[in-house]
Parts: sequence; C-alpha cells; structure tokens
Amino acid sequence: MNNLLEKMNEAKAYIESKISVRPEIGLILGSGLGVLADEIEQPIKIKYSEIPHFPVSTVEGHEGQFVVGHLKGKMVIAMQGRFHYYEGYTMQEITFPVRVLKAIGVEHVILTNAAGGTNETFSGGTLMLITDHINIMGVSPLIGPNEAELGPRFPDVSSVYDVDFNHRILEEAKALDIDLKQGVYFYFTGPAYETPAEVRVAKMLGGDAVGMSTAPEAVVAAHMGMKVSGISCITNMAAGIQKTALNHQEVVEVANRVQGTFIRLVNRIVEIA
Repeated sequence: MNNLLEKMNEAKAYIESKISVRPEIGLILGSGLGVLADEIEQPIKIKYSEIPHFPVSTVEGHEGQFVVGHLKGKMVIAMQGRFHYYEGYTMQEITFPVRVLKAIGVEHVILTNAAGGTNETFSGGTLMLITDHINIMGVSPLIGPNEAELGPRFPDVSSVYDVDFNHRILEEAKALDIDLKQGVYFYFTGPAYETPAEVRVAKMLGGDAVGMSTAPEAVVAAHMGMKVSGISCITNMAAGIQKTALNHQEVVEVANRVQGTFIRLVNRIVEIA
C-alpha cells in the first residue's frame, strides 16, 4: 500500500474512533475566523497533535484542532487552523487534512481565509466569494506519484469552485443583505507579505485578493472529486494600495470585527449545501 494511503487510513481510523456520525461538510477556517467552530452544537474536539501523521499548526489565531458536530442541521467537521507551505511543510503535508476529510466521507469542503485586497473597490472587512484562483508559484500539491484511487493524474481544474453552487451562495447573501463580492484569489507562498510590485503583477493578471493558503487545498479537493466553495475575508488592502504597514495583528483584528457577518454567511452556506 502506498505510504500516503497508509497514513490517510491511520488518520481516518483515529478520527472515526472519536466520532459516531460521518460528517458531510468540511470547514477550513482561516486566521481570525476559527470562531465559527463555536457555533457547532454538541462539539467533539480532536487536537491535530493526537492524530497520526498530522502536522501541527504554528500560526497565531489557529487553534490546531478539529471540531465535529451539528451546524444548521448538517453534520460538519471544522478545522480550527490550517497548515501553510511557509511553515516548512511540504505541499503534500499541508493538504493531507483534505485527503483525510475525503476519506471520512466529506463531499463538500468550504475554504475560508484572510486575504489582502488588490481590487480597489474592496476595503478592510469585505467578504469575497472565490470564483477561481491563480498559482504561478511553481509549487503544486499534485507533484509526485499519483494514486488512481485518489484522483486522476491530470485532473480538470477548469471549475474548481462549484459554479452552480456559487450562484446559490450569491442569492442567499443577497437575501441576508450581505454585500458579498466576487473575485479571483492569487496564491503566494509567504510568509513575507507581497511587495508592491508583486501586488501590481497579481492585479494585472486578474487577482482580486492575495493570500498564502486555500489554492493548494482547493486543488487537492478537486483532484478527489469534492465540491469546493471559498470565502475570503479581505482584512486589509495589499501592499502599495494600503498606505500603512502590513501586520498579522491587523489581519486578526479585522477578521474579528466582521465575524458576525461571516458567521451568518457561512451558516447559510452550510444550511443550503
């Protein structure tokens, strides 16, 4: 058995030993957005450090645990904290949790992140529905041997973020009186924030927001045939657009400020999923 499959099955077995119901929706919660997991009823918490072969989250604002339970009538599993390439993990390691989510039965993953805005119609606190992403960093989680039972060698990623479901999200946001923007997420590896010149390139190539996560997880989810939705919380305008210095504290503070709207939106997405 392939080493990846062995690790997946061991992680799956551990998680399933802690829960009695199979989750149908996976939530990956970005910086300052982990508070959504507090909405989950009858929660079961599983520390990443307890799960075989799991990395450990090292970023401030990331709790580093799964929270499993009921949310809006659905059985969900939420990741309070994710892993990033800039932490020193491989692409395969940072996307391993998505593989495990699929293994335990999750068919729809909702990815969230804190991002910098390059679209100048945005401002701090804007919520953006991800319609597509750009990754020209030269790294992909699919590099290496491919296991046919996980997905095809050359997957089609022309519609990673489910188009029909995105339309439904926009309709529901309008009904909730939430001004949900749409845009393309531009992936940088980090950990340094982007330079003004890099931001200009991202903007010129069609990026509406820049960030250091999400794209690898989305690709792996698509590789395994999962439905993918993505929401960015624009916590600041990117370098060269925002006139003040960028810092992680601001990211967390703005995410905290809009968490009420964010929670209402994601709760509704879960409800209609």
